Amino acid sequence: MAVTTEKKVRVFLADDHTLVRQGFRRMLEDDPRIEIVGEAGTGLGAVDQCAKLKPDVVVMDLYMPELGGLEAMAEILKANPETKVLILSMYSNENYVRKAFELGAKGYILKNAIEVDLTRAVMALMEGGAYMSPGISNIVIESLKSGSLQDTSQDPYEQLTLREKEVLHLIAQGKSNKEIATLLNISVNTVAVHRARVMDTLNIHRTAELVLYAVKKGLVRP
Repeated sequence: MAVTTEKKVRVFLADDHTLVRQGFRRMLEDDPRIEIVGEAGTGLGAVDQCAKLKPDVVVMDLYMPELGGLEAMAEILKANPETKVLILSMYSNENYVRKAFELGAKGYILKNAIEVDLTRAVMALMEGGAYMSPGISNIVIESLKSGSLQDTSQDPYEQLTLREKEVLHLIAQGKSNKEIATLLNISVNTVAVHRARVMDTLNIHRTAELVLYAVKKGLVRP
């Protein structure tokens, strides 16, 4: 789909740092073809706002509080499959990149290349294409050549429901059952059930080990 100046690209920003979002806003609004329609500082906030706003493009940080960027993206796309999602990350790990595209991302750029790539990436996605930072595309190409891209279809994490993933993220962020219940608007008993299901599925039986798992998995920042 060709982009014209008659209809601006409606962009939503999702990053847990207010100053970072402000920087993204300034960069994108320098382009007269782009309009910022909303912002969120948490994954759950992004899901809620995008369901109402239905933006053309979501710029999503990989690491988000309450619900990770990839899980938030999956929910956003479930509600509005026409939305294009651009993942931002500090990391070029091939597993993150592969998973992002498997879940429906149309672009993946590194934060150290934001000033060069951000507007270009948003417009590429809106025009029906995909976009990867040069460093990312090289990693993917080499991985495809070597056959090293991993099949995670048997990953126990993928057997968790979205709610269980939400609970895992919040546990890893140090939230208590009561705090999780408040954030997700569910009962404390329901949180306990989800926590038990997560531990059983992942074969992890201590909270400290669960946090370590989330860090190693790249679900939360170390």
